[in-house]
Amino acid sequence: MQAGARRVLRWLRQGRPAEATPSGWIGFQLGVLLLASSLLFAVPPLFWALLQGSRHRRRPWLEDPCNRLLLVVGGLMVLGSLRAYSGWLAWVGLMNWLPFFWGFWGFQPYMASPLARRRIGLLFVAGTVPVVVSGLGQLLLGWSGPWQALGGLVIWHMAPGGNPVGRLSGLFDYANITAAWLALSWPLLLGLAIEPGQRGWRRPVLLLLVLAQLAALWLTDSRNGWGAAVLAVPWVLGPARWLWLLPLLLLALLPVGLAVLPGVPALLQDPARALVPAAVWERLSDLAFSQRPLASTRLGQWAIAVALVAERPWLGWGAAAFSLVYPQRAGVWHGHPHNLPLDLAISHGLPVALLLVGLVLGLLLAAARRGMAAAAAPTSERAWWTAVLLLVVLHATDLPFYDGRLNVAGWLLLAGLRASLRRPG
Repeated sequence: MQAGARRVLRWLRQGRPAEATPSGWIGFQLGVLLLASSLLFAVPPLFWALLQGSRHRRRPWLEDPCNRLLLVVGGLMVLGSLRAYSGWLAWVGLMNWLPFFWGFWGFQPYMASPLARRRIGLLFVAGTVPVVVSGLGQLLLGWSGPWQALGGLVIWHMAPGGNPVGRLSGLFDYANITAAWLALSWPLLLGLAIEPGQRGWRRPVLLLLVLAQLAALWLTDSRNGWGAAVLAVPWVLGPARWLWLLPLLLLALLPVGLAVLPGVPALLQDPARALVPAAVWERLSDLAFSQRPLASTRLGQWAIAVALVAERPWLGWGAAAFSLVYPQRAGVWHGHPHNLPLDLAISHGLPVALLLVGLVLGLLLAAARRGMAAAAAPTSERAWWTAVLLLVVLHATDLPFYDGRLNVAGWLLLAGLRASLRRPG
């Protein structure tokens, strides 16, 4: 036991970036590893790493233009909360943003090199294994909670048969959140699996994890998760393979498109639906929910969301206001508008939405221009860039960041992207 602990500690000490302290580096790695399983377990080591990373930075905080932008965003959020329609909920909602602006800066020293980012990507993948195992056990073996740790301090309420029933949710509260985590970590796993130089037992184990994670993603029955899994493949494999890969993907997706899209002649659609599993084309075409009122659909939510933004464009309605106003306008309750730019604009105003969305897209484009997504880049770098891209895509039609674990993971990935753009010194 002691020998094993020493080996683990020795491994955690390796690969430390120059600006990271030894204890902060170990804490950061432990936090990433534990994050998917429990936010409560992950926060203490991550918070210690954040303190260490903030105290030992060589550059002043305001030197980074990204931090200056976030300072403006934070000020606008606080100003809007003073007269928010949602009252005290607006102040609570700031906790989804303001602490992570600090984390975006303080965590960067731990991801300052490609080697460090590869290592953190590996820990994301390892931390996802309990999610996959618990989810597959939930649907295939009938596992259910509650499971407890630390005398009941930590409880996993794993619903029997999934939540919703029949959809894999595992250690998360809802299938769509599970799918978002699996999608976020999928490119990191795929990158490791195809990385040159994997020898001995590593390659078979990684391929087994690939199959298990794809099975788990399939069983979440999440359209976002399925789409993200497909989108990640060409970006992780790299532009050098696009000449044969993209036609192959388009050929594979053609029957799905014919089976799903409205207006396709029956002569083409019927054979396509016979070829594609019904669970796929029915889910993608939303056939099972075709009788839903408009107010319960994304389009209905977005239409009212745009109207709300137009009424209070500058400082918004306050965090959580959508859940209060939408039932009054539509007669149906929804907690959020299923789109992050719209949610930001409703809660905090158009300037905040444009600045934050612009920051994320700017980091993605800047990293791509620096070659992070290029064919010549290391596979782990392309995988990291792709994970951020998937995070952006997922938040176009849902808001998984309201789960604390997804929120932390997203800001860690963004911090790593920002760190990749900084020159040492």
